[in-house]
Amino acid sequence: MITVLLVDDHPVVRAGVAGMLAGADDITIVGEAGDASEAVLLVRHRRPDVVLMDLRLSGGDGVDATIRVLAESPRTRVVVLTTYETDADILRAVEAGATGYLLKDVARHDLITAVRTAARGGTVLAPSVATRLLRQVRRPARGTLSAREVQVLRLVGQGLSNAEIGRELHISEATVKTHLLRTFNKLDVSDRTAAVTTAMAAGLL
Repeated sequence: MITVLLVDDHPVVRAGVAGMLAGADDITIVGEAGDASEAVLLVRHRRPDVVLMDLRLSGGDGVDATIRVLAESPRTRVVVLTTYETDADILRAVEAGATGYLLKDVARHDLITAVRTAARGGTVLAPSVATRLLRQVRRPARGTLSAREVQVLRLVGQGLSNAEIGRELHISEATVKTHLLRTFNKLDVSDRTAAVTTAMAAGLL
């Protein structure tokens, strides 16, 4: 049985998603959350296989909620289910660790298939989202830092270590290192000091 947690600040939306999944005999909903803190608490106690996560939450952000959920339960798969599909939103969600990105107009059959695929460890993307990601890969914007990379680099500039940055942003030290390596590559530098200096000169910080 695949266990699923629904995270959306609109009860009507959660009820609709629950209704779409109700017909699948191998999927069960183990909880519903309306904000990030509630989602993390439920993940801690129920360890769902899949979390369906909205990007816009009352008093919070779905990307940050994704980071916190995965820090609490690394085996849980987060699939974003939202109405937003900008390049920035998609990249932020993927970089935060989401294994899928679907839009709320997804058909019932496709949603059920996506949950099953995510539970097996696969990636699930709405066709339009996949197209946007491919475009980013084929034409990367060199020198453009993601919101998370900017956060990490700003804390580096404040003198924090990787471990301290991880605690501040609720991510692992390994994830901090990954963000820094990507930043070094984008800015064409080889160390932390040069990265901060270059980013400031380019107006990225």
